[in-house]
Amino acid sequence: MVGKSLLKSSLSLNRRALFRHQKRMKNFRKILSAFLFLIVFSCNFACAAADGSAENEADFPIVQASKVVPKFSVETIAANLEVVWSIVFAPDGRMFFTERPGRVRVFENGKLREKPFFTVPDVEPSGESGLMGMALHPNFASNHFVYLAYAYQDASKNQNVRVARYRENGETLTDAKTIVEAIPASRYHSGTRLKFSPADGKLYITTGDATRQSQGQQLDTLGGKTLRLNDDGTIPDDNPFVNQKGARPEIWTYGHRNAQGMDFQPATNLMFQTEHGPSIIDGVNLFKRTGGDEVNIVERGKNYGWAKISHAMRREGMETPIIGYSPAVAPASAMFYRGDLFPELKNNFLFGALKGEAIIRLVFDGRKILSQDKLLEKQYGRIREISEAPDGSIYFSTSNRDGRGNAAANDDRILRLAPFEKNKLKQILVKSDTISEAVQNDR
Repeated sequence: MVGKSLLKSSLSLNRRALFRHQKRMKNFRKILSAFLFLIVFSCNFACAAADGSAENEADFPIVQASKVVPKFSVETIAANLEVVWSIVFAPDGRMFFTERPGRVRVFENGKLREKPFFTVPDVEPSGESGLMGMALHPNFASNHFVYLAYAYQDASKNQNVRVARYRENGETLTDAKTIVEAIPASRYHSGTRLKFSPADGKLYITTGDATRQSQGQQLDTLGGKTLRLNDDGTIPDDNPFVNQKGARPEIWTYGHRNAQGMDFQPATNLMFQTEHGPSIIDGVNLFKRTGGDEVNIVERGKNYGWAKISHAMRREGMETPIIGYSPAVAPASAMFYRGDLFPELKNNFLFGALKGEAIIRLVFDGRKILSQDKLLEKQYGRIREISEAPDGSIYFSTSNRDGRGNAAANDDRILRLAPFEKNKLKQILVKSDTISEAVQNDR
């Protein structure tokens, strides 16, 4: 019996010793893995610096908050929608908007048309693609031209983006004409924002890198670019790469990752874009960190760096953003406010932030940023599109049904900002049992 007890005790001690040894080895492997990661990280960073990918990097300057921030009346205009990507207003007051699954909808005379105005028949809506940008021709009142950007599959089942022009007849869209197609696309990073310049009347198109980082720097592909076209899809003679062998003549600028916001500054007509910075989708990140969302001033023929530089990196021949955002805010739109309802916002730059869950406001003096604010932060979830109505009110859309948000019962929505009025607040509170539809000031 004594021998058996000693044997059991010995086995128990051996098991405990083995367990302690295994635990020590496990901890050792963790430490070794972390150590090896640091070595690889340092090596990669050194290699990036050695090949000149970033000559230097400095943090963006701190931007102060504005002294005056307006108060808003916020009301829901339309609800139970699905990823509203683009909102535009016709001269007659009708609001047109796109939904990712391929629907064009119309809001008029104070209500949403029950049925879609038009449905794109060959849209490919997976991931972040589907039906995206929309623009009305500058002479829409006379020609009724509507431009749509959407993802589709070609004969080889490859995903691409097409920009098409239609004619609006009051009931639907007809007379489809391809403006440009075979723009590289994928489930992620497919662009595509459309905007006519008030200066030259040309159609500008942002495209994504389709998760293929090298495309941004390649002039023989339309991925990761800003394109510039005539309204009928022909190529302007003064585009910067028209006479360059091996380059696509549609290209206006290159080195973009995924710009989804674009507008032109009043008075200067400078093009400003918002662009998504690197993320885990890019694999083992070239820059070893995420964030780096951008606002850029986009000018003829320039290289905006992707995927050679990011964040505040600088390199000869490449453009550094005028401001960056780390952690990421996921900028999804852009507009300069031109109206009179909000004097405090006159000529301010506004954009919807998906991950940031806010409308971000930048106050400029030409190219210089004076102040910055986050409006309606964390009140409505992911904010995608933002657009100005003819009366100067501001419309924005939620994007809480895009697979990354927490959708409320009536999401997605289009909401309207109007000036704060105390009497109106009382009226709204009487009609609604929640304050979310009432007027809010984010500060």
